Amino acid sequence: MNVDVSVLGLGQMGSAIAERLIGAGHKVSVWNRSKGKADDLVAGGAFEMDALSEAWARSDVCITMVADSHALAEVALAPHGGLVHAAAGRGKTLIDMSTVSAEVSGYVAAAATAGGVKYLRAPVSGNPGVVRAGNLTIVASGDEDVFTSAESLLRDIGPHLFYVGEGDAARIIKLALNLMVAGTAELLAECVALAEAHDVRRDKLLEVVGASAVASPLVKYKIGPLLANDYTSTFSSRLMRKDLDLALEAAAAGGVPLPVTGVVQQLLQGCMSTGLGELDFMALLIRLQREAGQTSD
Repeated sequence: MNVDVSVLGLGQMGSAIAERLIGAGHKVSVWNRSKGKADDLVAGGAFEMDALSEAWARSDVCITMVADSHALAEVALAPHGGLVHAAAGRGKTLIDMSTVSAEVSGYVAAAATAGGVKYLRAPVSGNPGVVRAGNLTIVASGDEDVFTSAESLLRDIGPHLFYVGEGDAARIIKLALNLMVAGTAELLAECVALAEAHDVRRDKLLEVVGASAVASPLVKYKIGPLLANDYTSTFSSRLMRKDLDLALEAAAAGGVPLPVTGVVQQLLQGCMSTGLGELDFMALLIRLQREAGQTSD
């Protein structure tokens, strides 16, 4: 069934999600705080809204895909014009697909309940290429009836869809996934740096890695860019550091030590402080190469 849906936040992921929805035949409206990001989507059939306040008038479902907890709070909770306070949203559904803290998500949930807006947490695992290829993983939590009503729409975005329970369970699972992604990236970087310090060819190393027991889908996704020395961001070092910050905050709240995650978070901070923050998080390898006196170009 086709749905009138607004996609709010047109970074790499939000744009790819909007493309999927347009391709599935939904009537899609889009909005971004800065202009100019909607041009290709409009050419593909989307309607660009001038203001966030138009969203509920045009849509039964709003999907937010924003950079961080602060951005979600601005979009959802602003006293005048925030999605959960807008009377036009009563009875409609807000789906947040961003990676944000469970704390801020809880504030949004409480305000949504007060404002009569249905709220589903649905963070994702994957990059824009994964979205466009139709392989995105979506982890959803909240009221099960809200999930059931949104399930078909979410499957049009990504086929690997998991309902994991009430509240913000999906937020914690997403953070747990990303700490594993970051840790795997650091180990892959160390693997390459060690081999190249002993004059092992990168293509030969990665051929073996890709056929070994450690060849996860993530590792396989990164082999091509590593062979090309391509650090174009699919997910930046800055954003990965942000996600590890959230994981460590959640760990502290739960009284759980995450020693490896803490180290990788500091390594990503080092990437940011040396000008690598907007490169892909595999820039962890560039940082290692610099420390080892190896070239990275």
